[in-house]
Amino acid sequence: MFLAIREIARAKTRFLLLAGAVGLLVFLITFQQGLFGGLVTSFIGAVRNQNAPMLVFNDQARQNVEGSFLFPEQESAIAAVDGVAASGPIGQNTFTVLVQPDDEVVDEDAVVFGYELGGLGEPTTLSEGRLPTGPNEAVASAINADEGFDIGDEVQVVGVDGPVITIVGLGEDLQWSVSPSLFVSFDTFAAAQLAVNPAAGQVLPSLVAVEPEPDVSLDELSARIEAAVPGTEALTREEAVANNPGVQGTSQSFQIIFALAFVVVTLVVGFFFLILTTQKAKPLTLLRAVGAPSGYLVRNLVAQILLVMGAGIVIGAGLTVLVDSLVSDTIPIDLELRTIVITVVALLVLALLGGLVSVRRVLQIDPIRATTDSGRML
Repeated sequence: MFLAIREIARAKTRFLLLAGAVGLLVFLITFQQGLFGGLVTSFIGAVRNQNAPMLVFNDQARQNVEGSFLFPEQESAIAAVDGVAASGPIGQNTFTVLVQPDDEVVDEDAVVFGYELGGLGEPTTLSEGRLPTGPNEAVASAINADEGFDIGDEVQVVGVDGPVITIVGLGEDLQWSVSPSLFVSFDTFAAAQLAVNPAAGQVLPSLVAVEPEPDVSLDELSARIEAAVPGTEALTREEAVANNPGVQGTSQSFQIIFALAFVVVTLVVGFFFLILTTQKAKPLTLLRAVGAPSGYLVRNLVAQILLVMGAGIVIGAGLTVLVDSLVSDTIPIDLELRTIVITVVALLVLALLGGLVSVRRVLQIDPIRATTDSGRML
């Protein structure tokens, strides 16, 4: 360890440049993970942050909320399934609404979720105000407060006698499909549906929210519902989020980017220490010749890798926090501590793997080479 620190002190510029390069790569990875988390939350936050542990879809909807609807007899049959403690309809649709963010009335697309007040489907991330207690009241996504969806603002659904909805509360991470979202009573949702389609005789729920009895698992209840009610597909809240078509496509794209970034970190660290080890051929050979064991040299090499990576991770984390504080009001960033820990551990492991070639060359040092002019043994 002493040798590793002495060598870093003698070549500060070289190691600082590597730590800076690693720091930029760490920043790239962590910031993109935050962007990915924020984008996913903007896609599915409204479903992830509501209180129903299970959602029942039409089996032809391919787990897409927008394409799902259930008939009254299916809703009744779901409620009667053994193991269902409570159930309730959830309606979902995108409407054009009139808002007034800056003393000017503009139209905006907003996603409206209708649920039975006080029941399943209620938002769980209320940060300001209160939940709806009657018709024409809504909790809105907090990130859209400055766009005419703040507490006290009125939002009118465009249509024939479209309801005027008053925002009474704000909730964190409640967007759906990267659009402003409103949680209202199911009756208000039905009124909005009839405003845009007056000829509709009946408003059908998009989903049925289900809560299992305490002694019934979600997997068991899902199988019971699908067996008892033809044409349905029951998903846990987590499954409904993970299987959302928008999330799946976005996740695949970002996973490729993350994989490439991890590969770059491995190659950068691996090639740097390989070149450094090759350049130190003579000094390392002399150390072996005077009795320094191979294990000692390897431990110092590993210590250097860990120190450089540690410095790079600190730099990258600092840049991530700084940029997050500057752009969080305009760009949704959602980076969990668990994700950071996993990323740091993965980077350290990959850096050590990248240094294995250098370790192997150190282990191949032949002390007898110290008596030759070349001093080469790597």
